[in-house]
Amino acid sequence: MAVAVVTGSAGLIGSQAVRHFAAAGFDVVGVDNDMRRVFFGDDSSTAWMATELQRELAERYTHASVDVRDRDGIDALFATYGSDISLVIHTAAQPSHDWAAREPFTDFDVNAVGTLNVLEATRRHSPDAVFIFTSTNKVYGDTPNRLPLIEQETRWEIDPTHTYAGGIREDMSIDTTLHSIFGASKVAADVMVQEYGRYFDMQTSVFRGGTLTGPNHSAAELHGFLAYVMQCTMTDTPYRVYGYQGKQVRDAIHSADLISCFDHVQRAAAAGVRRCGEVYNIGGGRFSNCSVIEAISLCEDITGRTLDWTYVDEHRVGDHIWWIGDNGHFAELHPDWQLTYDVPAILVEMHDANRDRWTQRTDR
Repeated sequence: MAVAVVTGSAGLIGSQAVRHFAAAGFDVVGVDNDMRRVFFGDDSSTAWMATELQRELAERYTHASVDVRDRDGIDALFATYGSDISLVIHTAAQPSHDWAAREPFTDFDVNAVGTLNVLEATRRHSPDAVFIFTSTNKVYGDTPNRLPLIEQETRWEIDPTHTYAGGIREDMSIDTTLHSIFGASKVAADVMVQEYGRYFDMQTSVFRGGTLTGPNHSAAELHGFLAYVMQCTMTDTPYRVYGYQGKQVRDAIHSADLISCFDHVQRAAAAGVRRCGEVYNIGGGRFSNCSVIEAISLCEDITGRTLDWTYVDEHRVGDHIWWIGDNGHFAELHPDWQLTYDVPAILVEMHDANRDRWTQRTDR
């Protein structure tokens, strides 16, 4: 019996991972206690997805409502399955800059200590498992804002002669920068995952994502940029744009394309390729990116509605003006992998998949 443990299993990336690896023949154990409801309110609860996964996958999916901060609970869960666990995908996190600043202890306990709990349980009970961690490009802090950026009509862009014109690589420093409290807690987790790989010779991989998105996203103003813009447009909910004239740029990767990365890592390990402590910038790259106001325009075109948005002349602390990552390191090791969704395709799917669910909210 090959077991995959997925933390944050009812979230965007977690739920996609559950479905994918259950279809690939794994018995999946999902760990999710719906902390997203605590972070962002009832409308952002992931309980609906946990219920759907249990209904859809039946005996292939076992749900465990365990908090990653519960060290004994996590250890007991891993002890139950032991060496049968061959894959761990750790996506559980507190994902918001603003929320982290309000409750830094909770943020650090979830992001950093929770990651350590899952790592140590893996080392104790399933040391040969492949361990995949969803980090963030916020580990680079606001260093990208020091790049030579040029203001254009609808977006900021980097000087085309700069070495990062094709995307930011993993060689950008994470030091001497303003990370935000959230970014700092993710740095701690990120480095710990690397260290367990190198120090304990565990097969760990860190994926530093940009905008991770897809139709399963339980969007909120403080997290889930593309999904929230689309949700607001579809439901006539006012939207606020924070700083940089709304021209700040994000690359966006569909959850299915990210899960494809995880699949490549797992299959390479199963074929005997052992990699410990790898770090990958991963995102939409030059193939899939947009600014905030470009995203608004796309959502309006797709829905046929006009979004009621206002501009707040104050950017979020640590926010990036321009982020387009370079996927080259991952692609070099896994040349068969490729992106399949760009931003327009992501938004169209998001609109079509959530029409009924988001419309129900406006009827309450």
